Amino acid sequence: MPKIIKKSEIADYVGHVCEPTEWFEVKQEQVNEFAECTLDRQFIHIDPVAAAATPFGGTIAHGFLTLSMLSYFSESYNLLIEGIYMGVNKGFDKVRFVAPVRVGSRIRCHATVLEITEKRPGQYDFKVETTVEIEGGDKPALVAEWLSVQMAK
Repeated sequence: MPKIIKKSEIADYVGHVCEPTEWFEVKQEQVNEFAECTLDRQFIHIDPVAAAATPFGGTIAHGFLTLSMLSYFSESYNLLIEGIYMGVNKGFDKVRFVAPVRVGSRIRCHATVLEITEKRPGQYDFKVETTVEIEGGDKPALVAEWLSVQMAK
């Protein structure tokens, strides 16, 4: 659940470690739909038989699918500035795809607030380190520094 923070408390949330999100199972149907949307139909994503013969041992999610799941995950850990009327994705400073996400795996997100800066009155830039964990995995699926802006009255 997102947490509303007062403007006077912003400094208290730099370095804040958010609760991990709930687990999410990556299914073949989702991977197939992503392949159609992006036109990235490489066999390691959509052909279970051919993908079984690779070192992955089966189909894997697109790295960009895993990255795009950050929007979904952020709904549960997000910090919102009191009076927010709009939030905008600004991009990423760093993104690393560390380990593949096999179809049928469960993933969740860990987030740490690195920076909150008031750029202009009512405009707050956020930098959040996000890590997508694979259940039972030795390495994360990805690590990224995500940039966003919140506008608040």
